[in-house]
Amino acid sequence: MDRITAAEVFITIVDRGSMIAAAETLEMSRAMVTRYLAQMEQWAGARLLHRTTRKLSLTDAGERTLERCRQMLALAGEIDLVEGEPSDELRGLLRITCSQSLGQTALVGAVTQYLKLHPQVAVDLQMNNRAVNLVEERIDLALRITNELDPNLIARPLSTCASVVCASPAYLAAHGTPRHPQDLALHNCLTYSYFGKSLWHFDSQGVKSAVAVSGNLSANESVVLMAGTVQGAGISLQPYYSAAPLLASGELIELLPDYRPQSMGIYGIYTSRRQMSATLRTMLDFLVAWFADNPGWRATLR
Repeated sequence: MDRITAAEVFITIVDRGSMIAAAETLEMSRAMVTRYLAQMEQWAGARLLHRTTRKLSLTDAGERTLERCRQMLALAGEIDLVEGEPSDELRGLLRITCSQSLGQTALVGAVTQYLKLHPQVAVDLQMNNRAVNLVEERIDLALRITNELDPNLIARPLSTCASVVCASPAYLAAHGTPRHPQDLALHNCLTYSYFGKSLWHFDSQGVKSAVAVSGNLSANESVVLMAGTVQGAGISLQPYYSAAPLLASGELIELLPDYRPQSMGIYGIYTSRRQMSATLRTMLDFLVAWFADNPGWRATLR
């Protein structure tokens, strides 16, 4: 980890009196502040702070380390950048994680276009549908589709994800077609393990409703539920961007067209605003523009 940044984090913790206040001052996640402090203590080979529920105080080792950190930052402030070698040059590796469906449908296309503009940047895409710990797994950017964003996370809105309730013609022929959201309680619904505890929300002309659904198949990846839906296993709630081609081909049928399923936000999650690299910043800017301007994506938002 960067020693200059670690020193700045340590000084800010001491000056502000808490790790929470330091995170707010530095516009950094609490997890990242904690990690920098732990690294400082590892480098020092000693505990630097006494921690109680009410306050933090410096240990003897912490007093010595604080003085050295202030000297380090003062010295760093006197070093001029070498002309012609900008610190924000677009190069290096970005580790990005998102769900398989979002990666296949949107992110791989967006990243490909970004890399054409910035060929010295490399991107490592990690397809993972669980909420990963960005600090522990060294992830620079996580794309998440949610309406329940953790307030402790640093997030940038990227776009909106519309949803659709759908089923195969074979399933509907065998079990009938629901006409109202409450009818879904009588059907075999394929549920997403991490979404809404199988409570599907709808809006019809400003009137909101919710229905508890259940079925004999659940999964933590919408691609799996999509495959099951196509094969007639039941009814599922799908991202519209994934279902659109199958709806167009007739392999799936949209249900309850008068009841719009709740849309969800697409967010870019990262660890620090203040210490953000130019590469990550430009990637976020690019993704916002890509989701807004890409004709194929925009057409799926109805």
